[in-house]
Amino acid sequence: MSTTDERLRVEYVTDPAAAMADLAAADRFGEYVMYERPGQWVFAADPIGAVELDAGELRVTWDGETTVSAWTGRPAAVLDRTLEQLPLGQRNAYGWIGFEFCAWALDATAHVDTRTPLAHLMIPRLEVVLDEYGVRITGATEAEAADIRALIAAAQSSALPQAEPVDIRLDPTGYQERVATAVEEIRSGRYQKVILSRKVDLPFAVNIPATYRLGRAGNTPARSFLLRLGGLEAAGFSPELVAAVDAGRVVTTEPLAGTRAFGFGAQLDLAARTDLLSDPKEIVEHAISVQTSFAEIAAVADPGTTAVSDFMAVRERGSVQHLASTVRGRLAADRSSWDALETLFPSVTASGIPKRPGVDSVFRLDGAARGLYSGAVLAVSSSGAMEATLVLRAVYQNAGGAWLRAGAGIVGQSRPEREFEETCEKLGSVAPYVVRA
Repeated sequence: MSTTDERLRVEYVTDPAAAMADLAAADRFGEYVMYERPGQWVFAADPIGAVELDAGELRVTWDGETTVSAWTGRPAAVLDRTLEQLPLGQRNAYGWIGFEFCAWALDATAHVDTRTPLAHLMIPRLEVVLDEYGVRITGATEAEAADIRALIAAAQSSALPQAEPVDIRLDPTGYQERVATAVEEIRSGRYQKVILSRKVDLPFAVNIPATYRLGRAGNTPARSFLLRLGGLEAAGFSPELVAAVDAGRVVTTEPLAGTRAFGFGAQLDLAARTDLLSDPKEIVEHAISVQTSFAEIAAVADPGTTAVSDFMAVRERGSVQHLASTVRGRLAADRSSWDALETLFPSVTASGIPKRPGVDSVFRLDGAARGLYSGAVLAVSSSGAMEATLVLRAVYQNAGGAWLRAGAGIVGQSRPEREFEETCEKLGSVAPYVVRA
């Protein structure tokens, strides 16, 4: 089998989101993960290996053979060790971890069923990278490379798909009642903050790649993703990083907490921004999130290297605007990227403060298992660099149906009706773009 490493002229790729969506929709390359980071889009497909971790077993596939075993310890260490033992060479890994991945580090395993999926990583045969230099295709035959070039070129002139209306105000989950319970627990001193979410089931099957393309045109994410892996499909417009470790071993997290609607015109958006920056509830929520993120990075970083930048900046993310900060430190020599991820996961802005009682509250009050919602999509390089982007503002689908999910940060000053409205504002980043299959 021959391979190719060729570039398409830059001017052909004026719409990378369309190119990625059409590669996914072509259904010619098996399972895939598409990951967008600033300035680069990667379509990774046709796994030659996979690592799947459930609460009860570890499954490793390589060269067409799958081994199944029990595991002990913590999930992050299991994945780190398993990847090290595979003959990856210069290959990268992509995939996701679910919210329940956190239960082992936070002593909450009693809440997790043994069949619960925790992680699914794949090692692709094929990678297509779009960046400022054009298109790079690796691992493909000459015929596949020609097919990929043709798909990308054709996508640049294709029309946007049409969305199907979705009612996001229906709530059979009793969200406001659950928020009221959490507020009582916070005021009694059990914890300071918790993020409670609600699930919105969709009454039809969804075209996930088309939804991604339309949604990406209407969103301004920190990262975005599109995947089909192990029976799960998802597309999302992530507002923040959970953890990133770069080639220089700098570890970064980007806590977002504090929300107002966005996209209603310059005057209304400015008024909402002003209100956000002066609301004591939102400021408190953000400040305690940054404080927690700082302590977590300091726990895995060289002493004295942890710092906060862009404190309480306002970042626009689709249908909402958030208070945002960036926390960085230099990863200690005896710590790995997986150690950093385990310490920072789940994101403080998607779980609670302190994390252990906050996560316990999520398991008790949030209803159905979260799975990929508020988990992370991962890109892991052969050099040890890693990005884990927070899975929010997403659409999900499996054999049982399709759904959306959104949450809000609950503190002692929270009002249930306002927190419900916040979930609607966040669902507005995805719901208007859902395309029926």
